[in-house]
Amino acid sequence: MKFDYEETIEDLATRISIHDQYGSRDIDAWMLDTIDLQPGMRIFDVGCGSGKQLLAFHRALGGQAQIEGGDVNQDLLDQARQRVNAAGADIKVIELDFNKRFPLDDNSYDLVSCCFAIYYAEDIPFTIGEMHRILKPGGKLFTTGPMPENKQTFYDVIEEATGRTIPPMPGSSRYASEILETIRGKFSLTELHRFENPLRFAEAAPFIEYTRASLSEDRKLWGAFFKDKEDFNEIMEKISQVAQRRAGSDGGLVMTKVVGGIVATK
Repeated sequence: MKFDYEETIEDLATRISIHDQYGSRDIDAWMLDTIDLQPGMRIFDVGCGSGKQLLAFHRALGGQAQIEGGDVNQDLLDQARQRVNAAGADIKVIELDFNKRFPLDDNSYDLVSCCFAIYYAEDIPFTIGEMHRILKPGGKLFTTGPMPENKQTFYDVIEEATGRTIPPMPGSSRYASEILETIRGKFSLTELHRFENPLRFAEAAPFIEYTRASLSEDRKLWGAFFKDKEDFNEIMEKISQVAQRRAGSDGGLVMTKVVGGIVATK
């Protein structure tokens, strides 16, 4: 399964900022609590993006780890390198396409992570097999992704505004099913953890901003949903009207992020 998708730095930054401003829980703290990090670990972050998780690991371990990451998006890789350099962190960042054999040795890492990216893999068993291959015996895979009920309000507003059925999203349709089952089949022990973070918007404006940042790139994934000649901005205007009406009648909007965290031991 191939996905025509590449998120821009700006859209990703917008979504992260809104999570930070309007959420009541810290997903980074939850992830670090879920992973049993130990000084001296060798860590590789698959789909490292702009380096957010790399630096979180670096801070949590006080730099006492060998941390590396890879991504296929050159713009995000450039930003990751800039952030790593600015932090003075000894972190290696490489180009890596997780749809191809990783340019990494067998049995080399204590921890492999893949946060909010694995569900874009074309061949899930292959990509998870590569993660398994580079882990040391007893090493752990940590990956995160949206659960089926993730941000239901987001989809409800879009469906009401457009009168169209939302197609299955790669994350929420694959993570707790195909991906989880594949990991269970390859690893000796698999645990599924759950994180919920309600984003509370007193008015519609930040919800609309979040929706625009999501749909500006996600529409490539939605296929027939955007097949007609209707302009993207026209669709956003309809969504804005519904969001404003709901916020006015309900005293705001609540969109709950529901994330799964899989910890698997080789």
